[in-house]
Formats: sequence, C-alpha cells, structure tokens
Amino acid sequence: MQHIHKWFVIAVLAFAVLQFTGCQSHHEGHHAEHPAEVEEIPGSDLKKVTLTDKAVQRLDLQTDKVREQQGKKVVPYSSLIYDANGVTWVYINTGGNSYMRHKVVVDHIEGDLAYLKDGPAAGTVVASVAVAELYGTEFAVGH
Repeated sequence: MQHIHKWFVIAVLAFAVLQFTGCQSHHEGHHAEHPAEVEEIPGSDLKKVTLTDKAVQRLDLQTDKVREQQGKKVVPYSSLIYDANGVTWVYINTGGNSYMRHKVVVDHIEGDLAYLKDGPAAGTVVASVAVAELYGTEFAVGH
C-alpha cells in the first residue's frame, strides 16, 4: 500500500510542479518574478523555501498546527509528503512565507489525521495544502 501511495504522491507532485512552474511566457525585456527562493541550510541537507505573496495566493497554500490528541502529535494527513526513499516529512513554517521540511514518523492514520510517533512540537505551524508544490520547489522538479 505504501509503495502505491509513494508513486501516487510522486505523480501528483510532478503534475503540480509542472502546473506551478510551467506555462510562463518570456518576453524580451520582461523581467520575470521568481515565485520562490530556495536557501541552503548550512550544516544540513535541508533547504528553506520562501514563497512570494503571489505564489502563496496562487497555490492556495494553507496551514494548520500540530496538535496533541490521544497522547500523540497529530497533523492533517494532507500535511504529509513521502520522499523517493519512503521517508515521511511535513513542511513547518519558519516565519512569514518560509517553510522547511521536518522529518516525521507516522504512528497511524485515522481519517484525515496522521498521528505521529515523532515530529515537530505541538503548536508548530505546518503546511496542509500545497505541500507537493513546496517539495517540488525545494528540489527544483521540472527545471
């Protein structure tokens, strides 16, 4: 099941990134605004993704908070993204329109909630919509 889910996420990610980055017209003398800036985090394999206000609006990026429920940390199921190795991540808000991947370990999924064995502290703001676009932006999928 997780294998099928991983390939589904990859397919959705590829489509979403193409929608986000594609179809931009380039005119001579026209300076295109970059919708995102990706910054390496020194001493880490992680990167910080900062979106413009326009990109946040276009993606309809939405957030939620990590909650405590039944003795576990809980995030919306939509907050999860799986990398090509099957590692599970969420994107935490680091301030403003900036997000960074944070590794999580899922205990179980119940409806639209993911109960975590390990993850960010309760109260941490996580992306819940446009997660695949953040991932694609971080890894420059489609470039």
